[in-house]
Amino acid sequence: MGPEFWALRFFAAMTVGGKLPGRACIRFRLATAFFAFAAIASSTNISLADEDGASFWIPGLFGSLAATPQQPGWSLTSIYYHTDVSASGNAAVAREITIGQFNPKLNVSVNANVHAKADLGFVIPTYVFASSFLGGQASASLLMAYGNNDSSLNATATGTIGPIPFTKSIALQQDTMGFADLVPLFAVRWNAGVNNYMAYITGDIPVGKYSSTDLANIGLGHGALDGGLGYTYFDPKTGHEFSAVLGLTGNFRNQSTGYTSGIDSHLDWGASQFLSKQVQVGLVGYFYEQLTPDSGCAPALCPFKSRVMGIGPQLGYLFPVGNMQGYFNIKGYGEFDHDNRPDGWNLWLTFVLSPAPPTTEPAPPPILTKTAPQR
Repeated sequence: MGPEFWALRFFAAMTVGGKLPGRACIRFRLATAFFAFAAIASSTNISLADEDGASFWIPGLFGSLAATPQQPGWSLTSIYYHTDVSASGNAAVAREITIGQFNPKLNVSVNANVHAKADLGFVIPTYVFASSFLGGQASASLLMAYGNNDSSLNATATGTIGPIPFTKSIALQQDTMGFADLVPLFAVRWNAGVNNYMAYITGDIPVGKYSSTDLANIGLGHGALDGGLGYTYFDPKTGHEFSAVLGLTGNFRNQSTGYTSGIDSHLDWGASQFLSKQVQVGLVGYFYEQLTPDSGCAPALCPFKSRVMGIGPQLGYLFPVGNMQGYFNIKGYGEFDHDNRPDGWNLWLTFVLSPAPPTTEPAPPPILTKTAPQR
């Protein structure tokens, strides 16, 4: 989630973090980890991407300063996330099939539209280890969320049963509230001056509110494994910053539906300028592309692949909170170029409370006093 998620500070890259043990070595380690994950994801049954056009990865999760080191110790991130999306065509028809509104084996023509509005509140505790790990800085986080999903579906199906024509229309609406799945995340970051590198691994523990017969769900309904690499260029002297994080998602089988989503790729990026030590402005964006088709979907829809892009502005502000440091960020995305996936817009409001960076001010000079001359 970029700076808002990782509790990053303006001078963090200069005051904290492990040193690279050699650029060639670290690049080798990062590439090995990434391609090993890709090989596992593409060669096992966990990922044969996205059932009903919904994915484990929320595009925009990472952003500016994603790879810069953090202050050791505990930090707490709270996020309000709102999304408003709509879909027609296969993405809407797939949802109608899943909830059992019509039999895809019949000779049927379907015109369907789905609209969803979701509001989620995230609480994300993170611990940053002080000791070095693989020459870098390790952190562990747990994403927890609670919220609601308000979805509606309107569809008309026309076809024949034998020689008899028929028309079926449905109009459904459901508002579901509950806990989302748990998402643990482990990351390692390396700093080399203005260049910062990151490797991460995360996954989905499907314990959130989910039912395959519900129109609106909070949980995903199946497990997932995700990993990737990140890079941040950050020059504290000029305030210039650019970040990009590339990842892959492998999905486990949904036992309720027999559906296995394919392998997903996602690229989150952010570019910003610090106008001062406290104020940050810039752009954020993402590109989401499903690499392999789903399995277990209706023959009328398979192969089923999804894609979407998004871009928007961001604003960040740093401020002291007692002996801690606070960070507020607002960013929003408008989506376009979608396929087999709902699109629309989303908004992120984030507050981070984290350890303050050490002060670099020099110690005050000693107080000099005049002594009386000796007699």
